[in-house]
Amino acid sequence: MDLSFCTPKICWWRVLFLLSIFQDYLSSMLDCPPTCSCSPTEIYCNKSDNGKFFPLLALQDTGTNGNNSNNIQDLFKNITSIHIENWTGLQTLKDVDMELYTGLQRLTIMNSNLRVIQARAFSQNPHLRYINLSKNPLTMLSWQLFQNLQLSELRLDDVVFECGCDVRWIQLWQQRRVAGLHRQQLYCHSGASRIPLRNMNISLCDLPRIGVTHRNVTVVEGANVTVACNGSGAPLPEVDWTVGGLHSINTHQSNVDWPSVHSINLTLVNISREDNGFVLTCIAENVVGMSNASIHLTVQFPPTIVKLEEPERRHDTCIEFAVWGYPVPALRWVHRGKELPQGEFVRAEADVYRDLVEGCLTFSNPTHHNNGNYTLVASNSLGTATRTVYGHFLHAPFDDEESPTPPLSGTHQSDEDTFGVSIAVGLAGFACVLLLVLFVLINKYGRRSKFGMKGPVAVISGEEDSASPLHHVNHGIISPCTLDAGPDAVVIGMTRIPVVENPQYFRHGHNCNKPTTYVQHVKRRDIVLKRELGEGAFGKVFLAECYNLSPTKDKMLVVVKTLKDPTLAARKDFQREAELLTNLQHEHIVRFHGVCVDGDPLIMVFEYMKHGDLNKFLRAHGPDAMILVDGQPLQSNGELGLSQMLHIATQIASGMVYLATQHFVHRDLATRNCLVGNGLLVKIGDFGMSRDIYSTDYYRVGGQTMLPIRWMAPESIMYRKFSTESDVWSFGVILWEIFTYGKQPWFQLANNEVIECIMQGRVLERPRICPKEVYDIMLGCWQREPQQRLNIKDVQKILYAMGKATPVYLDILG
Repeated sequence: MDLSFCTPKICWWRVLFLLSIFQDYLSSMLDCPPTCSCSPTEIYCNKSDNGKFFPLLALQDTGTNGNNSNNIQDLFKNITSIHIENWTGLQTLKDVDMELYTGLQRLTIMNSNLRVIQARAFSQNPHLRYINLSKNPLTMLSWQLFQNLQLSELRLDDVVFECGCDVRWIQLWQQRRVAGLHRQQLYCHSGASRIPLRNMNISLCDLPRIGVTHRNVTVVEGANVTVACNGSGAPLPEVDWTVGGLHSINTHQSNVDWPSVHSINLTLVNISREDNGFVLTCIAENVVGMSNASIHLTVQFPPTIVKLEEPERRHDTCIEFAVWGYPVPALRWVHRGKELPQGEFVRAEADVYRDLVEGCLTFSNPTHHNNGNYTLVASNSLGTATRTVYGHFLHAPFDDEESPTPPLSGTHQSDEDTFGVSIAVGLAGFACVLLLVLFVLINKYGRRSKFGMKGPVAVISGEEDSASPLHHVNHGIISPCTLDAGPDAVVIGMTRIPVVENPQYFRHGHNCNKPTTYVQHVKRRDIVLKRELGEGAFGKVFLAECYNLSPTKDKMLVVVKTLKDPTLAARKDFQREAELLTNLQHEHIVRFHGVCVDGDPLIMVFEYMKHGDLNKFLRAHGPDAMILVDGQPLQSNGELGLSQMLHIATQIASGMVYLATQHFVHRDLATRNCLVGNGLLVKIGDFGMSRDIYSTDYYRVGGQTMLPIRWMAPESIMYRKFSTESDVWSFGVILWEIFTYGKQPWFQLANNEVIECIMQGRVLERPRICPKEVYDIMLGCWQREPQQRLNIKDVQKILYAMGKATPVYLDILG
């Protein structure tokens, strides 16, 4: 998340104040205080100093050109580490000391005389990950100092507190293994003795308990509703509702029932439709910590048609529309007084996001017969909305066709006139036949692949596309060339796929410049199913033996994916995916062997990877690995080391580089969609099973669409915009999965909380065993602006160079 330095009204007077205090520093043009050494990113002060002020950078040679303030801002923002030691005069850390260092990541103040840290000292330092306050006579330390930080480590060695409720939160953090406190021996004074903080026993001192009257509230727009939240415990907590971003008018009423219950009622007046889906959160806080509870607010309102555009020529022609309403409205189209029949040439395609329906009324090769008014009717239980747009597609072939002029009565037509009319009618008939032939050919071979979309860099999908996440990005519109379907062509639905008995994936056709894709045909009698592996979006997935697939092997293990839906649309999707997968040939992409189309169900045949998906493999080779084989526990033979993790990551990056060069966007990159073979060989693939087996990794939107939001970039979550850059974001999450042995990203948060964290600019913490150089790659993948993210080719080169430093040991695979 981009962080501005500070607003002029808040901070610049403080900058001027600090400059006046440190004018001796600036006047002497020193880089940093006399007892410190400085670099562009670090301030290091380890010499004794009795100064009372926090170290402040000075400018070296500013002159009088008026740019001092900008130089100061850059200097402070670039500092990522501050180390202070033996500063006996530094007793208080104030917010004014810290607010200029907005890029700070590590802070050490140790063996000094620090006694007090002000409540908002770290409010402007969101990137702080490491804080060391060891060997200081701190009299008090509150958990609220750190509540907005993602601390990986908090050091409190040799800080002895007074035993009491004020330090109970530190004891709880030790028990929960938060911020590395569980690895430290901490003590507190109990009377005249010093006891381990772990053994402190304090009564009437614990986290607040919290409860709400509802978990879900459903109301109609304009209504009023009251919800209550009760916080209890000792010490008595402060309780309040967080309503930032709420559009409805709201009032709070607080009631305290001493000594242990604090309740607060929230009343929403004239509820706005803007608040549909809003999460009302109640927070209870005391000196021990914070608890919260949430209510999901559902607002029902009649539909409104917010957009209905005139036809726009894209690959097909689109009347774009957007309808806002909840419950999600049902849509109908009316043309010439009748409900518009939908089929292959005219169809409505829509995507639902909570209470917004967006889509296109799509026309394939429309003619003048399609001209006219189109009325969209949107209805739900609360009302109906209608809106009309005029669609003009083509002019009539003859100017007078739609309103012919009747012949004058009493006139006589000569033979020459009759002959001329006959010629005109004949030409018109020939033109109509020619147009009809062209219409059929264009419709048959000019349909846009579900994997293609015009545009050089991004795929913005309006389809559900749960069957296959791979998407091809075409540079311009390219229609498939006409194929001479010979005896080896096989009919799928109404389309003929050219198939061959042996792989011949790239072969030039006879009558076009574009290479024709040939899909290998596998005979059904050569496939012997062994066992079911799972069920994907297309159908069931099986382990099988396949004969006559390789000239060097009599039989080989394969994975087959079946088509459960025999509809024409599903068969065409099946065909398109087969053609797409045939063209993907790379050592780190799962190999596609071909299709079996002689009978039902239709089958795709894939390479078999012995060790299954990468996520299970990582869990089986982690520090807590205990895997099951035939229901019996079996300890895996060894943890993955650093060099092996880098080897895995490099292979995935290599596969991604290939996909990027082929202008393909995966959209669902994760360890669950990578497979592991012999010799620690890793390949990218997706049989569509992961949405079934790893259902908790997906967030269901609109009842059907399943999104892997924990792996998605901000622009993909907000705008459904997918690109090579969004795949790079997902690769950063894959790296995090690898170095946590397959943990689920943001495992401690619910899906809606994950979305909030990502949109706020928060990122995953550095895994415990992850080198800083690898975490820097993750952060480079997680830049908010897509164009600022690392290039996948550069990522692959960096990982390859790091992996070459140590050999890769493959003995873990047996």
